[in-house]
Amino acid sequence: MDQWLRDNLVCPRDHLGLDLHESVLVCGQGHRYPVVDGIPVMLLSEVEQTLWVASASLTRANAQDAGSAPDEIPYADTLGIDPDEREQLRRLPPGPVDPVVQMSIAKTCGRLYAPVIGRLTSYPIPELRLPPGHGARLLDIGCNWGRWSIAAARLGYDVVGIDPSLGAVITARRVCAQLGLAGRFVVADARYLPFAPAIFDVGFSYGVLQHIDKDLAQLALAELGRVVRPGATVFIQLAHLYGVRSLTNYARRGFRAPVKFDDIRYWTLAEMKSVFTRLIGPTSLSVDAYFGLGIQSSDVAILPLRYRMVVRSSGLLRRMSLALPFMRRFADSIYVTARRNGAPARPSA
Repeated sequence: MDQWLRDNLVCPRDHLGLDLHESVLVCGQGHRYPVVDGIPVMLLSEVEQTLWVASASLTRANAQDAGSAPDEIPYADTLGIDPDEREQLRRLPPGPVDPVVQMSIAKTCGRLYAPVIGRLTSYPIPELRLPPGHGARLLDIGCNWGRWSIAAARLGYDVVGIDPSLGAVITARRVCAQLGLAGRFVVADARYLPFAPAIFDVGFSYGVLQHIDKDLAQLALAELGRVVRPGATVFIQLAHLYGVRSLTNYARRGFRAPVKFDDIRYWTLAEMKSVFTRLIGPTSLSVDAYFGLGIQSSDVAILPLRYRMVVRSSGLLRRMSLALPFMRRFADSIYVTARRNGAPARPSA
């Protein structure tokens, strides 16, 4: 197990230090966390999970025979794919892109990527709109196969990624190694971060908090405020209620309240600014994308021709919004940037 993780992981229940005993991390209160193939599994069994893959990860991590057969994708049953997709995963021929990435690309990057499932010839690594890292430590919440962790590592950040899927974080570690990049990965819940206080310089998340209820998102933000240092940057993507595509999709589901993980939780700009200012510190908003969520100009070459105009138009409007701030009101995807105040806040009751 990585030495930095041994030094900086704490019990997510009581924040006590941990000792490693034969592939199990144990705190002073006796809480135990298995380490599977070098990956700490720091999930809490007694809480309601936000995504079923967390329960699958706990089951596999605690099983006596937690490993996979040599001819299988490691921990495929924790990846959030159905049996038919798992069979397709096994049948994918070897190539330059990891088969897990090939099969999960639309689920992790958005619907525009559905036509390229199983057909990627390179990894779709986006542009991370942060300054060069120069070794600053970045926490990537909900890293999945490591797309944004890789973007951060290439920009010079020392990256730690968390995700509730054991199979996903093992894939992230595998892809980073394939690309010659360093990265640390932990199976964890954003609401109960297993890290010592004030050890990260940047807190980042993309396409994650919009999938959980807003009260749970506030728990995650309060936890993030605990583990980033004073003065740190928190950089989070959220779905904007009044984006043109967002309103259309919201209307299609009858403006009903979200129920499933896949149901997007839409935020107003005022909500974003108010919640982040209270829980983290001074906050500003900027445009990520128009016409949908997950649209990245860096991916235009890998998408079908019919989607390239959407991506290019989104990029053009985003650049225009830098000079015309009122255009934020119509964006579908927003970046929230907050500067951590000196004392951690608590979510409202």
